Amino acid sequence: MKQQRVLTIILNYRTPEMTLEAAEAALRGMEELPGEILIVENGSGDTSWEQLQQGAKSRGWLDSGRLRLLRSPVNGGFGAGMNTGMQAGLADGSAPEFYYLLNSDAFVQGDAIRTLRDFLLERPGAGLAGSYVRGTDWVPHRTAFRFPSIAGEFEAAVRTGIFTRLLKPWVVAMEMPKAEVQVDWTAGASLMIRREVIEEIGGFDERFFLYFEETDLCRRAARAGWRTHYVPESEVAHVGSASTGMKGWRRTPGYWFDSRRHYFVKHHGYCYTALATLARVTGSLLYGLRRLISDKPQADPPHFLRDLVLHGLRATLWPRQRSNPETRPLSPLAKEQK
Repeated sequence: MKQQRVLTIILNYRTPEMTLEAAEAALRGMEELPGEILIVENGSGDTSWEQLQQGAKSRGWLDSGRLRLLRSPVNGGFGAGMNTGMQAGLADGSAPEFYYLLNSDAFVQGDAIRTLRDFLLERPGAGLAGSYVRGTDWVPHRTAFRFPSIAGEFEAAVRTGIFTRLLKPWVVAMEMPKAEVQVDWTAGASLMIRREVIEEIGGFDERFFLYFEETDLCRRAARAGWRTHYVPESEVAHVGSASTGMKGWRRTPGYWFDSRRHYFVKHHGYCYTALATLARVTGSLLYGLRRLISDKPQADPPHFLRDLVLHGLRATLWPRQRSNPETRPLSPLAKEQK
């Protein structure tokens, strides 16, 4: 029986110390597994590369044959960075049987990696599997999701119990499953992917700079007949938003709106996208009315609704204008996607 090798890919963007901590936890999780860990320095433009080299060397990792460093000159976003790692493959140039994607602020607990790999090995039709993710403060993070929809956009914006109950089949963030379950998509913070999935559908769509890239990948996999599963027996501790700063956003960045629009247009077309945005706007306005007569908190970053509407108008009038901070030619994995 051939080895069922795992290539663990950790993407660094200006978090070298945390990335080294994540790699250390991943190495412990990989002790009994065939495979390697690859840290991709994703064009941070700071001293991350030097710190990663020094940290890995001082720990003896570079001579272990279990960990490598790879430098990307451009920050093309999460999907582009992960494509770089998957395309690099193992040190001998071969492709592993499984790719394991791990955030630089996520720390593998126990046999989390083995659990995901073995889960896919035992279920031939399962192509992707994600972990139970909790904060370092032990608060669970929701990582089991349904695909976005018009109804889901309205429910996410209106934030009202009666609508959540009425629209339950379309609520994007599922209630925390207690046991393994098939889901539409799961977060890329801790995600195992069968090699055959990538071979069949290609890698991440690099037109997503950040956000919605995992949603798109899982949707394309589903169309090709591959299932995605949430596996709570695999546990990862996650800081969250360490590279993106999402928790402290004072304004929603343009690339979030770009990714949202690209996802809806790609999978549903322009009319559906316009209706989804209208549903989000309507829900936000209704929630705003509730805030006027109650003590409901502000839920979105400042100017979110205005930015959403203006972005939609600009994208319609000037469709080639994008807000991604950096771009690069699409990698072969991205070009081959279906």
